[in-house]
Amino acid sequence: MLSIYPACFFKEEEGYSVVFPDLNWLSTCGESLEEAMAMAVDCIAGYLYSAKMSNEGVCKASAITDIKIEEIAKEIGCSTDGAFVNMVSVDVSAYAKEHFEKSVKKTLSIPAWLNKLALEQNINFSQVLQEALIAKVGNSTRG
Repeated sequence: MLSIYPACFFKEEEGYSVVFPDLNWLSTCGESLEEAMAMAVDCIAGYLYSAKMSNEGVCKASAITDIKIEEIAKEIGCSTDGAFVNMVSVDVSAYAKEHFEKSVKKTLSIPAWLNKLALEQNINFSQVLQEALIAKVGNSTRG
């Protein structure tokens, strides 16, 4: 299902800044308009995915006509020269599968005696490694 939110694009000396007023002023940027749009998609996908994983509600998207770019520019101290509002859409589930949830195959070495004992106990190697890595790096870094 597509999630669609209005985003304010502000032309900077080098690139664009992007602000989502409906999503707690979530912002990102890019060195070109194309990069700014790609970053906006990534930014909104990450925000909405994190909110879903944390069971947090998100505001309903405003209509594009309800976004007053002059007021937003004044609030954040940006110029309206070259600024515009555009809808940014993303299928959060599809994006998450590709960027946040996709598994990566890893090869590792362990002592033969440890392998034997783990196999005898039907230990799931992938699950143990994931749990150990999460404990080591902290769950807060999860995509």
